[in-house]
Amino acid sequence: MRRRVRRRARARIAVGLLFASLLSFAAGLTDAVGFLLAGDFVSFMSGNTTRFGIAVGTGDLARAGHLLALLAAFVAGNALGVLVMRAARGSQPVLLMTVAAMTALSAALGSGGPAIVLLVLAMGAINVALEEVGGQSLGLTYVTGALSRFGRGLARRLLGHASPGWWVQVVPWLGMAAGAAFGGAAEAAFGHAAILASTLACAGLAVLALCIPRRWRRTYLARRPFRRTAPAGA
Repeated sequence: MRRRVRRRARARIAVGLLFASLLSFAAGLTDAVGFLLAGDFVSFMSGNTTRFGIAVGTGDLARAGHLLALLAAFVAGNALGVLVMRAARGSQPVLLMTVAAMTALSAALGSGGPAIVLLVLAMGAINVALEEVGGQSLGLTYVTGALSRFGRGLARRLLGHASPGWWVQVVPWLGMAAGAAFGGAAEAAFGHAAILASTLACAGLAVLALCIPRRWRRTYLARRPFRRTAPAGA
C-alpha cells in the first residue's frame, strides 16, 4: 500500500513537471515571437523593467510610458488569471483556453500596440496555471529566479547539505529555451501569423490539462481558488 502511494506521488510530480515545462515552452514561444515582431518582451518583465529604467534615465519618456503600460498589463494579466481560476473553481483548462483566446485576438488585431498588450495580458494570466510541483515553487514565464535556486541547490549538494528538489528548477528554463527557439523559427517562417503558434500551444495545453486528474491539478496550485474562505471577523 505504501509503495503504491509513493508510486502515485512520483507520477503526480512527473506529470506536474512535464506540465510546467510545456507551459514555459508556450511562454518562451510567445515571448520570442512578440520580441521579434515588436521589439518588446511579452513575458520577461525583468528585461522590460531594465529597459523602462534606461528610458527614464535617458529622457525617452514616450518609450518609458510604453514599457510601463506593458508592465501594468502583466500585473493585470496575473490578476485576471486569478479571477478566471476562481470563477472556474481552479480549472486550468478554462484558464488556458482564455489565454489561447487572447493570443488569437492578438493575432487578429495585427502588429499594433493593442496586440502586444494582449500578449502580455495572456502571459501574465498563464502564470496562474501552475505554482508548485512537489512543494517546489516554479515560475513559468521568468526563469532568473529558477536558475538562481538551481545554482544554490547545486552548491549545497556539492557541500553535502540536504537540498531536496533543487534540480526541478531547471525544468521551466529548459521549456522556455526550447519554446523561444521554436518561436524564433516560427516568426522567421510565418511572420505575424506565428502568434497563432502560441494560440495552438495554449489550446493544446488546455486539452492536455483535461487528461490530468483534477485532484492532481489542484496540488499544483499553492492557493486553492476553488475553496471559499470565510469573511474576516466571521
